[in-house]
Parts: sequence; structure tokens; C-alpha cells
Amino acid sequence: MKLSAQFALVALLIGSVSSALSQSVPAKSVTRPAIVGVAHIGLRTDNLEATRRFYTGVLGFQEPFSLDKPASQGGGLLLTYFKVNDHQYIEMFPELTDPKMDRLSHISFETSDAEQLRAYLASKGVKVPEKLEPMEDGNRGFDVEDPDGHVVEFVQFMPGSLHSRNFGKFLPEGRISQRIIHVGVVVKDRAASDHFYQEILGFKEIWHGGMTDKETDWVDMRVPEGTDWLEYMLNLHNPDPHELGVMHHFALGVASVKAGYETAVKRGYKSSEQPQIGRDGKWQFNMYDPNFTRVELMEPKPVEKPCCSPMLQ
Repeated sequence: MKLSAQFALVALLIGSVSSALSQSVPAKSVTRPAIVGVAHIGLRTDNLEATRRFYTGVLGFQEPFSLDKPASQGGGLLLTYFKVNDHQYIEMFPELTDPKMDRLSHISFETSDAEQLRAYLASKGVKVPEKLEPMEDGNRGFDVEDPDGHVVEFVQFMPGSLHSRNFGKFLPEGRISQRIIHVGVVVKDRAASDHFYQEILGFKEIWHGGMTDKETDWVDMRVPEGTDWLEYMLNLHNPDPHELGVMHHFALGVASVKAGYETAVKRGYKSSEQPQIGRDGKWQFNMYDPNFTRVELMEPKPVEKPCCSPMLQ
């Protein structure tokens, strides 16, 4: 056998062995990075000045910065931010151009590693961007759609970003709350949502309840590495914009709902509702911004036994 033929045979054998090994050894799975809490809720408005009077004047949050559209898109305001704490914001988009539009733009959760989470979701068959694109605020993140078509953003706060440069700033003592403790979205197919949020993302059910003891209208799904939660709003059919505003909501944790209510009234908020104990056994008070989005003041711990299921921690 010629030397060249011997080399060819050896190469063929090595290639065959390598191919067999690659087929027998599964690819290394991607570990899900931490998802630590709610980062923000994105909302739409058609009256930014009225919105400012509510979020700044009544709730006491400061508006530390905003972003403009690029010149290629005509310029003008893209969104503005109301700061709850260093890692949580209410993002407001002046893009409500039709009364029938959903007021909810998106919900956002903070992760410890956006790129690793993108790769992890891709490995689970979730449609994700092919790569992370630079974010205008200097953070890292990406969007996906959940089974109901809600835009879900995952964000990693980066050094030097618009947010991190303002850590410790714009946090007045008079703000009505210091934390968003949950966000709520309408869910039509609970099984599909459970597959996405629970089986893939690692959220954990901590309570479910309903208007009656025999119904399940709400499911609280806690983030895997934190205390905040996502609330499924079930059993809603053909909602009008006002109903969607009630359902697509967020909750601000407060030490005392009564004190929060009194503060809001002193600042000029008018409401036909009063603080009450909800079916989950917690004190709460429902407020509404100028575009019907419900802002719930809530004491994090029950003062009565919750209906329907135990409250897990």
C-alpha cells in the first residue's frame, strides 16, 4: 500500500470514530441564568401630561430620563421613564393612537445574563433573536412573545447604562411605594402559559384563586430567583379597553394600604373605591391612571386566610 493511501485510510478511520463519538455524546445543555424580578412594565398613553400628573404628582415617582426616536424614524419622544427603584421602572410610550388599542406595551423581567438566557430559550425551541443587538439605553436584553402574544422583555443592567449611571438617584422619600411586586396579564390558555413560564422559565405557582371558591380566575407565578410574581388573569372574553386596563395591571408593594390611600387622596386622587381585603387575604386599593391602567397598592402579606389555595412562599 502506498504511503498516501495509508494516510487516507487512517484519516477515514479517525473521521468515522469522531463522527460516532459526536453522535453518542449529547450536546451540552444550556443552563438557565437567574431571573430575579420584575424590571418594568411598558404602557401606552395618549395624554403624557395627564400621565405625568398621576405617576409623579399622585404616586410621587420621578421622571429621570427619556429616549427619543432615531432621526431615521422621524425623531420625537420614544418613551419616558418613571422610576420606582434602581432596578424597576414604569416605561411610558406616547403611542396610544386608537381608543381600542391595548394600553399594555410589554412586561419585563431582570436576568443575570441576557445572552445566556437567549441561548437557553433557543435550546428550548422558543423563538428568540439570532443575536443580541445594542439597546439604546446601554443595557443588554431581548424580546420574546409568550403564548398569548404578550411581548416579554428580559434585561440585564449593564455598567455605564442609562439606568446604572443613575443608581441611587431620583428616589424621593415621598414616593408612594418602593417596589413593583407583580404584573398582571390576560391569559387565555393556562396550560400553554404554564409550559412557557413554569416549565421553561422556571416560574413557580404560589397561589391561585377566584371570585368564588370553585373558580380559578387568577394564578400567581413567582419568578424563580426572586419574590416578584406574574399574575395570570383568566376567564376574560372580548374585553373592551377599560377591562383590559383593569386586567393588564401592576401592583406596588406598600407597608400600609390605608396610609397609601390617604396619601393619594391628599395629592388630589379621586376614587369611588376604598381599600379592601382581597380574596388572597391581602389589603389592597385599586387606582387607575388616565388611560385606565390599574395600579394596585398592595400589602405583600395576607392578614386573613386566602381563599381557594394556600399561599406559598
